[in-house]
Amino acid sequence: MHEGCALVTGGAGGIGGATALALAEAGWPVGVNYRANADGAASVVAAIERAGGRAAPIQADVSDPEAIDGLFESLEERFGAVLVLVNNAGVRADGLSLQLRDEQWDQVIDTNLSAAFRTTRRALRAMIRERFGRIVNVASIVGPRANAGQSNYAASKAGLIGFTKSAAVEVAKRGVTVNAVAPGFVETALTADVVGDEVFGEIPARRAGTPEEVAACVRFLASEEAGYVTGTTLTVDGGLSA
Repeated sequence: MHEGCALVTGGAGGIGGATALALAEAGWPVGVNYRANADGAASVVAAIERAGGRAAPIQADVSDPEAIDGLFESLEERFGAVLVLVNNAGVRADGLSLQLRDEQWDQVIDTNLSAAFRTTRRALRAMIRERFGRIVNVASIVGPRANAGQSNYAASKAGLIGFTKSAAVEVAKRGVTVNAVAPGFVETALTADVVGDEVFGEIPARRAGTPEEVAACVRFLASEEAGYVTGTTLTVDGGLSA
């Protein structure tokens, strides 16, 4: 295994927390990034440490361009170079396109898309030098699939998938892979107001997914075994988009 660590943005719970646990189980020291949920991040770190892993909570608002270097430097000082990056931080600010305010658009794009670009740009320095790296972007089926009232969210996730493909071909020969996962309806705080029996009727699996099921896919994409998988999006949606 390579010397270095993993960074999960938005790692204080839900998919991010489950992903941090999965990567720790795979042997990576993990930086659990959070913006405001310090208790959630501490809980994830404690769970990792109870299982014998290493982790550290790191506060930073990834939508702030000035925060990125500090986030990486804190982790590099503790665990070494970031060789696995999971861009999971995400927000919603729903509304019909006619009614969306500029700040709702900017908040979602800055957090879900621009932050992933900036963290990827920063992480690639060490990955290219080490000739090994794994970047996994947490997108959504709402990128390629219409969902009324979420034009900002859909734009951010569709953009993330496009960014994933382009970045992947740029660094493939350097031993660095860039992939995405696109969850459907997963039981997290972000989807608590939209997951229910009516939604389940549209899903062939007839249930929501779990954060752990998404995390298992991220863990694979971050593994040595996935070295020939790059520029792709793994859909995790119970057959909804089939």
